[in-house]
Amino acid sequence: MSVFTRSRAGKTLGGIAVVAVSAVLLAGCAGGGTTTTPSESSAPAEDLTLSIGSVLPQTGSLAFLGPPEEAGVLLAVNEVNEAAKGLTVDFTPGDSGDADNKAFETTVPKLQNAGVSAMIGAAASGVTKLFLDSNVAAGIITFSPANTSPDFTTWEDDNLYWRTAPSDLLQGEVLGNLVAEDGHKNIGIIYQNDAYGTGLFGVVKEVFESTGGTVVAEASYNDGDSSFDAQVATVTAANPDAIVLITFEQFATIAPLLVNAGQSAENFYLVDGNLKQWGDGVSVSLEGAKGTTPGPVLEDDFKERLNAAWVEGGNTDLEDFSYAAESYDAVILLALASLAAGSTTGPDIATKLQEVSGGSGEGTTCTSFAECADIILEGGVADYDGYSGPVTFDDAGDPTEASIGIFQFGADNMHERVETR
Repeated sequence: MSVFTRSRAGKTLGGIAVVAVSAVLLAGCAGGGTTTTPSESSAPAEDLTLSIGSVLPQTGSLAFLGPPEEAGVLLAVNEVNEAAKGLTVDFTPGDSGDADNKAFETTVPKLQNAGVSAMIGAAASGVTKLFLDSNVAAGIITFSPANTSPDFTTWEDDNLYWRTAPSDLLQGEVLGNLVAEDGHKNIGIIYQNDAYGTGLFGVVKEVFESTGGTVVAEASYNDGDSSFDAQVATVTAANPDAIVLITFEQFATIAPLLVNAGQSAENFYLVDGNLKQWGDGVSVSLEGAKGTTPGPVLEDDFKERLNAAWVEGGNTDLEDFSYAAESYDAVILLALASLAAGSTTGPDIATKLQEVSGGSGEGTTCTSFAECADIILEGGVADYDGYSGPVTFDDAGDPTEASIGIFQFGADNMHERVETR
């Protein structure tokens, strides 16, 4: 099968805002129609073995996201293999680390040499940027459950980059509006100087200022920095009435500095990169602070299955489920696309990913690998609606239907979901 190359057209913020609004309105609704039409590729004549690997954060500044993401992958692999629908997933886990410790420099070549067709990861946009072109050259799909940088929408990737997490044009819009709706007029922003931080910073600033608010101070730092006194001094000197913190684990150091400088933590706004169950991991009270993370409310049954898959490997119970659904759906979509293509090569699988997500093909809606696989094996087109949402990929490999959760911290420095948009 020939490889088709996608040349991605750029989108304006206004255009994405329309998609974002649609995402909020349509999240949780069925994607695609209910008419079964013949698939371009017939079902495979013999069983397929799909080899995939993961490049997820077992170490580094996003390590708290590793367990839920890996649990999502493990559960999906187990359920695909248990379904026995003519396709078996051969899975190899690996550590992405972060841009500082560079664990991916060992993991990615190892997986490439092992002949994987796809890699699940990385979580950090900045890390994915460092190996994406290498995977493209090797004909390997890079499928991230957590990359949110808008830069990937226009990346020249030969149709080999996909993600189940929405662009930060959506999270940034929700966060910027949330800060304004809470009555804040003059805010400071501290952000990480990388693909993730600069992208989200730009959207939050633009959206907040469009509401009539003012960003009175902004300060960046580099991944790997350990001192943040200068950034804190810059922001607090402007006397903001709220502070947006677009960071990873560095939040644990920055938050006490801000509180000691007279800022109230109830006016802190966090993002998915630092919205963890901090508990005593932060030395000051975060009561009242809010934050945003992409993803819908997860069903209790799904969380129980995720936890069971995770602890089966000798791990402790999951404390967080961020991006677990997106990781699970990434594997299911890859497996379905492989089945629909009748192939296990990255370029062939990529030609079917938009179709099985409901982004093209007018398929029949289905909500599990087994159900969708039966549709494909019977000669139809499957439209998978997952736990992360309907997904419905556009031509750029971005999900067009997603939701953003809003969370708030209590006195125990643990957060609860208070709203979904």
